Amino acid sequence: MQDLYQDRQRVLQTAFVICAILLVFKCFQIQIWDKSYQQQHSYREAVTLYPSRGALKDRNGELMVYNLAMYDLKVTYNQVRKSNIDTLAFCKLLGITDSTFYKNLNKDFNDRRFSQRKPFNFLTQIPGDKFASIEERLYEFPGFKSQRKSVRGYPAHVGAHMLGYISEVSPAKIKKSNGLYQRGEYIGTSGLELSYEEQLRGIRGVEHVLKDKWGKRKGKYKEGAMDVSAVSGYDLITSIDLELQAYGEQLMQNKIGAIVAIEPSTGEILAMVSTPSYDPAILAVNRNRKDAFRALQRDSLIPLFNRALMAQYPPGSIFKTTLSAIGLQERILTPGRGMACGGGFVYGSLRIGCHGHGSINDVGNAIQYSCNKYYCQTFRELVNVYGFYYPEKGMDRLADHLHSWGLGARLGVDIPNEASGHVPTAAYYNKKHGKGMWKFSTAVSVGIGQGELLITPLQMANMAAIIANRGYYYIPHFAKEFEGDTTGTLDKFKKRHYTKVHPMHFEPVVNGMERVVTAGTGARSKIPDITMCGKTGTVENNKGKDHSTFIAFAPKDNPKIAIAVYVENGGYGSTYAAPISSLMIEKYMKRSIESPQRKSLEKRMLQADLIKREKPSYSATP
Repeated sequence: MQDLYQDRQRVLQTAFVICAILLVFKCFQIQIWDKSYQQQHSYREAVTLYPSRGALKDRNGELMVYNLAMYDLKVTYNQVRKSNIDTLAFCKLLGITDSTFYKNLNKDFNDRRFSQRKPFNFLTQIPGDKFASIEERLYEFPGFKSQRKSVRGYPAHVGAHMLGYISEVSPAKIKKSNGLYQRGEYIGTSGLELSYEEQLRGIRGVEHVLKDKWGKRKGKYKEGAMDVSAVSGYDLITSIDLELQAYGEQLMQNKIGAIVAIEPSTGEILAMVSTPSYDPAILAVNRNRKDAFRALQRDSLIPLFNRALMAQYPPGSIFKTTLSAIGLQERILTPGRGMACGGGFVYGSLRIGCHGHGSINDVGNAIQYSCNKYYCQTFRELVNVYGFYYPEKGMDRLADHLHSWGLGARLGVDIPNEASGHVPTAAYYNKKHGKGMWKFSTAVSVGIGQGELLITPLQMANMAAIIANRGYYYIPHFAKEFEGDTTGTLDKFKKRHYTKVHPMHFEPVVNGMERVVTAGTGARSKIPDITMCGKTGTVENNKGKDHSTFIAFAPKDNPKIAIAVYVENGGYGSTYAAPISSLMIEKYMKRSIESPQRKSLEKRMLQADLIKREKPSYSATP
């Protein structure tokens, strides 16, 4: 009988072992081997993979804008509700209050944007350096996960107006994008970030993951067969010389105005300075951004206003170079035409004075001494070319010339908000004074760069580039190359644009500009060992001290740089604009300021304060 019971026990034990083995095998099949079972008892979630935005570099490969990690903390409501996490410890880790915790967690789940079982934003814009300590302990708080995004960093802290910034894409733009953008993504808002958004943004990817009913990740859906990798944006090599850009911003500190420097042979912009300015890092994506932007908006000096592209100034005497070339083309002038000045231009009761100098022997001499009578008379003859009583045709003939120089219209630079300036035409004067009610004398101040003629600093620099090239220009631009892009996006900047002036007529102008620097109004800005050709301008200002301006290029033959500097309320062109221009040229061509005399000039420009009021510091650096 005992043997019978022992036999039965062995049978039962064997049966239990076999059942256990079968159960273990089935669990292995369900959980590990049979993926279809997992997918039947899980749900799929598409996780967005954000691409790296293209970096911006200077022409020598130095980083100007790069990507920084920024994190959004996402929460799945159902997981948090069932996990009984330590709320006090979690709030301490994030540096938030318990009221903020519950406010961010408890959403209106009738709103289609939120779901109790799908992640939504709990806390956004957490800097990467601060998130590191959070990430170490995130496993302690089930239901929370991170989403990495790329925002912008600015290692050089210069070039704010040119570089621009990114912002979170608006609902209106999302709607118009046909799925290109999603809520929470960033888009270029100004500057190069806006102009080249398509090339910089990259293409987002997607990862399909399996999650259980509590929202816990279980693995890839279909072993990643449906996943799409993110594609990074193209890196942009800009035309900017970072060292020159930073130097220009230093020289223009405590001054209001602009610098634009162009490589004449390509149209590439080497530096663009607008002051007052700000550190681009203060408008980087972070929680202090709104306050920083409001402060910039409230500043009476308008640091957000890009004077290099948007300010429209009378050019003053720098315009005499352009009028000389046009006068030569129209045979109003000959290279050797002289003129007695007598202290200014007089026509009836109209008198436009001129500073004291001797007789003008030729065009170069007129540019050298910036003779007002010479250019008022040249303007008179240009406008009256069809007769005294027919100024309209002459005025429009002159305007056509100026338009071919890129004046009176946007040049097409590759950042937004460029102003067109203003070239007065016969239609303008007819509207203002009535047809037949005006003569050359009504507009004669245009001949010396005053009156209704308005030009942006970018257009002024382009004028210098045209003269440097002896009659043509390329559209000024910042984009030099997109690394890896073969679509020909930048081909439009390789086309030459010609003026209506023959190249031979530029030689007297160039010689005159050389004389300005060697023995004329710009002599104090002469650069040792570099032949610089330039023209000073002192722009009359009825609301305060005159403006200081200067255009130049160097060297005389095969020029490497053309430049325009405009300093509001700077007085004579030779006082501030010419020295700053010459220092910029020397810095670019020699990479340093060498002689003791030049270092002394540099120190004077750096220390000059033409604003003289308490100025806020818009810097993100301590």
